[in-house]
Amino acid sequence: MTLQEQPLLKRPVEVAVISDLHLGMRGCRAAEVLRYLKSIDPETLVLNGDIIDVWQFKKKYFPAAHMQVVRELLGMIARQKTIYYVTGNHDEVFRRFKGFETSNFKIVNKVVLPLDGKKAWFFHGDVFDVTMQHSKWLAMLGGKGYDALIWFNHLINQVSLALGKGRISLSKKVKESVKSAVKFINHFEETAAEIAIRNGFDYVVCGHIHQPANRIIAMNEGQVTYLNSGDWVENCTALEYNKGEWCIHWQEEVAARDTDKGEKARSTKDLFQELLAEFSMI
Repeated sequence: MTLQEQPLLKRPVEVAVISDLHLGMRGCRAAEVLRYLKSIDPETLVLNGDIIDVWQFKKKYFPAAHMQVVRELLGMIARQKTIYYVTGNHDEVFRRFKGFETSNFKIVNKVVLPLDGKKAWFFHGDVFDVTMQHSKWLAMLGGKGYDALIWFNHLINQVSLALGKGRISLSKKVKESVKSAVKFINHFEETAAEIAIRNGFDYVVCGHIHQPANRIIAMNEGQVTYLNSGDWVENCTALEYNKGEWCIHWQEEVAARDTDKGEKARSTKDLFQELLAEFSMI
């Protein structure tokens, strides 16, 4: 076996958390998602909502790269990895299947996990949209405006990277400059922390707002570690827990030369047929 043919060395991870992949959306960074999933060997994987973007889902747009991510996730299930699928607002259609489980896979709206004598509360976070005023930015998050912005951003970055410059995030600039967006994010984090403290949780882990975070929030009633897994549209981030500590993993961009051309050339239909063949043997 040549060096190029050797598989990626998988890092052992006690708990990995990813959210907001938005598979089926043009802005999804599927190549980076796939590279990350193939790089880890998690004991537990929490899919913390908005994995498949049903809001933007179109049958004519679900490329092979996105199907490869689905295949990798199903492969983890087949390899008996413990996986929780926490539903979000963009994949809320799966909430009707809450409680479905196999020996190692479960669909939930929220989950509490014991971690080294502490309790971690996982949920997507869109529930707060009901209790707080909507910001215009959050409305864009699930709409065509955000999709168009991300796609336009993608085109700009292709030019920027070709010129040897870094990536530009238009959506980040919008969020940082629009006061209502900043206010909503602050309220989101404070509300999550307040409820977690009230219920005696040590960690509260969300997604939804595409803002990776790992910080302690202190209030009069106590304190909690607030964590957000970010997203795979703008930031390409995951949360990882090992030996009592959380960290944010920032996935490097996958260069075109690093992609598997053999996989890329195969159609979504071919990948799906292979996936069916694999599961028929389980």
